[in-house]
Amino acid sequence: MQINTNLLAQFGQRQLDSASAKLGQSLSRLSSGLRVNSAKDDAAGLAIGDRMTSRIRGNNQALRNANDGTSMMQVAEGAMSTVGDMLQRVRELAVQAANGTLSGNDRQALQAEANQLLQGINQIGQDTVYNGMQLFSQAQNSMAGDPNKRAVLDGLQLGWLEASERRIATYFGIQGDGAQLEVNLNFTDGAGNVAASVSGTGGAGGKVFNQFLNIDMQDFSPANLPNGGSSPMFNDRIIAHEMVHAVMGRSMNFTALSTWFKEGAAELIHGADERLSIDLAAAGGAANLISGNDLGAAWGSTSASYSNAYAAVRYMHDKLKATGADGIKELMTYLSQNAGSTLSTALNAVSGGVYANEAAFISDWNSNGAAYIAGMDLSNADTGAIGGLDADNGQAFTQQSVIDDNDAGNSGTDVLQGFKLVFPDIGGSTGIKRQTYQIGAEKGQTLDVSLGALNASALGINTVDLSTLPKFAIYSIDRAINYVTQERAKVGATLSRLDSVRQNLATASENVSASRSRIMDTDFAEETSRLTRQQVLQQAGTAMLAQANTSPQLALQLLR
Repeated sequence: MQINTNLLAQFGQRQLDSASAKLGQSLSRLSSGLRVNSAKDDAAGLAIGDRMTSRIRGNNQALRNANDGTSMMQVAEGAMSTVGDMLQRVRELAVQAANGTLSGNDRQALQAEANQLLQGINQIGQDTVYNGMQLFSQAQNSMAGDPNKRAVLDGLQLGWLEASERRIATYFGIQGDGAQLEVNLNFTDGAGNVAASVSGTGGAGGKVFNQFLNIDMQDFSPANLPNGGSSPMFNDRIIAHEMVHAVMGRSMNFTALSTWFKEGAAELIHGADERLSIDLAAAGGAANLISGNDLGAAWGSTSASYSNAYAAVRYMHDKLKATGADGIKELMTYLSQNAGSTLSTALNAVSGGVYANEAAFISDWNSNGAAYIAGMDLSNADTGAIGGLDADNGQAFTQQSVIDDNDAGNSGTDVLQGFKLVFPDIGGSTGIKRQTYQIGAEKGQTLDVSLGALNASALGINTVDLSTLPKFAIYSIDRAINYVTQERAKVGATLSRLDSVRQNLATASENVSASRSRIMDTDFAEETSRLTRQQVLQQAGTAMLAQANTSPQLALQLLR
């Protein structure tokens, strides 16, 4: 027995301390509801739990972000819906304006309402805001691309090509064979030179393959729809000239024909009295014009060359009619229907031998052309086009009416019967207003949203003219409606995605919370049992420590 060291008391004290510590841990868990209150409780669990807490709180904030993004997109979609309704009204006005029963004053009244609607569209594009921020880009550049190029394409797609093809079929009796004709707006040789041309590669049967309709924008701007350009050579007349080459190139032995005949026929389709009058004055008379531009010599490519060729083909038209033929139309039909035939063989066949060959006609023209030109009326409003007042005693075809653009019934990229048209992509962008939504708990979990401009200029309708161009207005507004519809579809897709994001975030937050709970939260059933056990152990330890503290007193019995 020893009294200096009480091992039983030390053991009891250690057990009591352990029971008290575990009792304190149970009390802290039960009072806080957390199994892990400090790193010593579960270091790994605390680290995992903290990462899960970050993810949960991040997901919850991302969910709020997605809700805010949805609200922003709903504001944008509402604005677009209103603009779409306004565009539908402008289109309705354009359809009304196209009716021939309306007077000029009536159309002006319709234009006044359209102008107010366009101003309203501008205001919506400018004033639609969310949290003080403009939602739409304020750029003025058009989604239809460069306005001059777009105007030329509109002219081609809304009348110039179709009216030209119809006129060629009516008065020349020929049509393309369905080959491709590609429009090229990148050709240029400087303003005032070649305004347009048809190019290609000669091939089998004298036909022209891989044809391009080349247009020099320096000569075609501004377009001044519907006729284009300015008096006297409106753009639609230039296109009609080139379409003669394109159709002849795909319907006959084109490469074998003399240039003077090709160019003279192309001028005759729309008439060239204005050019002829100017060149006559410059040449000092018809005799000088004819002798200075001999049809049998090399092609001169001057304005006088074209005038002489035009007058000669018109003379040929009259001489063939005098033989009982249907003029140039029968000649062209013969060339088209008899593969490989030349101008000489066609002239001989159609004239019934009056002209044995091309040379015989040139000789006739050199002898009698000056008198023929002297008898032409170059001062009236008729252009001298085939089928018109001067050439065939028909209706007068003026500079503006000779190519009847308004009579074209088709529109778009497929307006010709004899060609498969290929139009260039002239781009077009309204400018983009971008927003980035943070829709996840981690960096990089974002959604980029872009909204284009929403104003009359960006929609390509700021120059809508219901007074004189209702057909063009309908086409332009249809394009604008299509653009707004596509933008609304993008917004709708974004809203659908945000809806999915919200559902996913809510589900993820719920699942991660459940996982964190299993690591961090107290199991009260288990912890209350542990608390009871530790309380009993503490009470027993206290009692036993008291007993152990009294055991050294037994040594006193030996000292008595």
